[in-house]
Amino acid sequence: MRALDLARLVAVFGLLIPAAHAAEPPRDIKGLYMMTDYPAVTIRPGTTSNISLRLQNYGLGPQRYSLSVDGVPSGWTATLLGGGQPVAAAMPAPDSSVPLQLRLDVPANSSLAEQTLTVKAEGQGSEATLPIAVALAKELPAKLTVSSKLPELRGSPKSNFEYTLTIKNDSGRNLVASFAAAAPNSFETSFTEAYGTQELSSIPIEAGQSKDIKLKVRPPSTVDAGHFPVKVTVNAEDASAQTEVALDIAGQPQLQLSGRDGLLSARAVAAEQSTIPVVVTNTGTAPADNITLAATAPTGWKVTFQPATIEHLVPGKDAEVQALVTPGDKSLAGDYQLAMRATSRGESASSQFRITVNTSTVWGMAGAGVIGVALLLMLGAVARFGRR
Repeated sequence: MRALDLARLVAVFGLLIPAAHAAEPPRDIKGLYMMTDYPAVTIRPGTTSNISLRLQNYGLGPQRYSLSVDGVPSGWTATLLGGGQPVAAAMPAPDSSVPLQLRLDVPANSSLAEQTLTVKAEGQGSEATLPIAVALAKELPAKLTVSSKLPELRGSPKSNFEYTLTIKNDSGRNLVASFAAAAPNSFETSFTEAYGTQELSSIPIEAGQSKDIKLKVRPPSTVDAGHFPVKVTVNAEDASAQTEVALDIAGQPQLQLSGRDGLLSARAVAAEQSTIPVVVTNTGTAPADNITLAATAPTGWKVTFQPATIEHLVPGKDAEVQALVTPGDKSLAGDYQLAMRATSRGESASSQFRITVNTSTVWGMAGAGVIGVALLLMLGAVARFGRR
C-alpha cells in the first residue's frame, strides 16, 4: 500500500514540474543595453540635474565596457557617475545591471533649443547606446497650496482649538514658507511643529514636497457664543496661498457669588442659627443648571442652604439662596471666615464671608446671675462675721 502511494506522489510531481517550466516565459533577449526610465527630460538653465541610468547585461560574459557621452553642447558639463563618483567604465555581471547617473550642469545663458545627448558603453564585440532628449525651460514661478484637514472646530471659550495645516510646494525649487493668521481681536494664535511644541514662523519645503504644521487658536474667556473665522496666509518669494479655518464657540455659564447688595459680612450668635442671604449670578452666555452650594466653615459650625440647589439660571440673571449658619457653642466672640461656593458642571464661584460672632445673651444673663449670687453670699458673710 505504501509503495502504491509513493508511486502516485512521484507521478503527480512528474506532471507538475514540466508544467512549471512551461509556465516560465522563454527569454530570447541577449546582449548589452543602456537603459533609463525617462529618456526625455526638461531641465532649467543654471541648475544641475541627475538622470538615472543602468547598464544591463543579458546572457553575456563579464567584460569591461568604456563609458562616454556624445553630443554635449558647448558650455555644458556631462559627467557619468557610479556609486556617487565619476566613472569611465563599468562591468555588469551576466544577467545583471550596473546603476549609473548622468549629471548635467547647464549654464544659465544656454539656448532653449532641445538637445540630444547619447550615452555609450563599448566593449569587445558589444556596444550599447542610449539617446536622451534634453529640453530647456525657463524657471516657473513659485507655487504654494495650503489646506486644513479639519477646517471647523467646535468648543467652549476655555477650549484650545488646534488645526493641522498642510503646505505643499508645487514649485520646481526649494522654498522657505512663512505663515501668519488673522484672527478676531483678543484671540491668541501660534504655529507649531506638527508633532512638537516648538513655535514656528517659517519652514523650509523641498520642491514638490509638503509639510504639516499646527495652528493653535485660543479665544478670550469672555467671548460670546458664535462663529469666528481665522484666515491663514502662507508666503514664499513671489508665491502666496490662503485658507480659512473657523471656531464655533458654544455658550458657557459663568458664576459669581456674593451677599445681598454685594455685602460679604454678617453677624451671628454662638450656638444660634442665623440666616445670611447669598446671591448667585450667571454672567456667562449659556444657562447654568443644577447649581449646588456648599461651605467651608470653622470647626463645630453648621451651615446649610435653602434651597440646596438652583435648578436653572439663565444668563444675566441671579438667584438668592439663604445660608443657615450656626456657629459652634464654644465659639468665642470675634470675627471668623466662612467660604461659600457655587458649582455647576465644572463652572464654580466662591467668596469669603466675614462672620462676626457674639456670645449668647442667655449665657450673659446666667453669668450676671452667678456674679450677683456670689456678691450676696459675700455680703452675708461679712455681716455675720463682722458682728463677732
